[in-house]
Amino acid sequence: MTISYTLKVANSRFGGFSKLLFRWKGSIYKLLYKEFIVFIVLYALLSLIYRRLLTEEQKRLYTKVAQYCNRSTDLIPMSFVLGFYVTLIVNRWWAQYTSIPLPDQLMCVISSNVHGKDERGRILRRTLIRYANLSSVLILRSVSTRVLKRFPTMDHVVEAGFMTQDERKKFESLHSDFNKYWIPCVWFTNLAAQARRDGRIRDDVALRLLMDELNLYRAKCSMLFHYDWISIPLVYTQVVTIAVYSFFAFCLIGRQFLEPLDPGEEGDLDMYIPLSTLLQFFFYAGWLKVAEQIINPFGEDDDDFETNKLIDRNLQVSLLSVDDMYQNLPPAVKDKYWNESTAQPPYTTATAAETLKPSFLGSTFDMRMCDDMEQTQPAEASPSVPRTQTPLLSRFITAASPAISIKNFGWGSRSHAHLRRNRADGGFPSPYPNRSEDPESVARIEEEETEDDQESRASEPTTPGGRQQGNQLLVASETQRKELPLIQVKASSNDSIGTDRPDAWEP
Repeated sequence: MTISYTLKVANSRFGGFSKLLFRWKGSIYKLLYKEFIVFIVLYALLSLIYRRLLTEEQKRLYTKVAQYCNRSTDLIPMSFVLGFYVTLIVNRWWAQYTSIPLPDQLMCVISSNVHGKDERGRILRRTLIRYANLSSVLILRSVSTRVLKRFPTMDHVVEAGFMTQDERKKFESLHSDFNKYWIPCVWFTNLAAQARRDGRIRDDVALRLLMDELNLYRAKCSMLFHYDWISIPLVYTQVVTIAVYSFFAFCLIGRQFLEPLDPGEEGDLDMYIPLSTLLQFFFYAGWLKVAEQIINPFGEDDDDFETNKLIDRNLQVSLLSVDDMYQNLPPAVKDKYWNESTAQPPYTTATAAETLKPSFLGSTFDMRMCDDMEQTQPAEASPSVPRTQTPLLSRFITAASPAISIKNFGWGSRSHAHLRRNRADGGFPSPYPNRSEDPESVARIEEEETEDDQESRASEPTTPGGRQQGNQLLVASETQRKELPLIQVKASSNDSIGTDRPDAWEP
């Protein structure tokens, strides 16, 4: 029987898991106490032999052997080996549970698509769902010891009502060297095809839906068979078992109390009961026993699957769905919230505090936006003006400082060519078209550009070739100044580029 303690841990409270430590059924104590007693007895026996029966020379030899065994325990990777193995076992255990066939989806499709209130329609629906349950019983007999003990022979299956005598004769007349759990599924498909020909299933779409659900059901039966057939490789289980047993064999010898080899040397504290070693045994051996218990969950352990209860539940629910509930509907009436725009079910006094909590609308719903209205204005890109490709470093420098360097917009030899571009509409587009130009700012820009040109001329080489080259650059610079208009900076009333503050500009 599966041990369920979900209600006990529904709420987190002080000592919540501590109360579970005093349970016996399904506990680690019940699973491990025999091995634990054997380990304690062997440890006590070796301790008595060392303390009472060995001579001084034999004790010195035993001390060296014990020290070697104690060092050897560090060479066995217990946590890695056991952790990976138990993780694999737990994943396989849950996958086997999800592979148990349940008829819930199939019975809904049968009830809605196999029509007829007469006896023939009722027989068709009950027979179809009985074939599905028969297939699950046959596969569970093959993998579960509980189900096999309940239905040891096919006579018990017939007596339980999953199969008729004629169906048993048909079943046994089909000879196969393999498991024949799939035969009821084939009977199901043939009977569904006959119901389609008779008009009980009204269209091919409904038949296809019925076949799809049956294939999913049969696939789960097949997965149970393959999980039972293909086990975890034996070598892996052997490696883990040998690692655990050898570790504690070394602990039996190496964790004993030892007298010091030298007479003047101070010995360790004589602990008659090795608490740390016993805890290690409890953890590691218990870990291995957990894997041993759930490696095959179709046995008769406390936490194995209750397959017989599942068989009873599936048969009862499926027959109720396709027979008693077929077109047995309550009257369709207006619901309680028919005239209300927002349905609000009532709360009890115990849950009334939940109504005070606001509904979750998204993680960014309460994020505070920037108070600057300019940051929320829509920006329109002009397709006629190409975008300036500036270096990445220049973008960061420009973004970090609120003051714009006017030297970057000069037309001399120190200006940047990638910042020059022709203006299709007589000027660069401004993000604030409604603001007037500041004449004083424009004059300051022109003055700085004139100073840059004078500095560039003074830095030209004095050699004839260099003078000629400098003249060419000067002509090119003058030509560009004629072709391209000056850049005009428009500053807002609260911008950091103030016209009345000379220190805002670069020298």
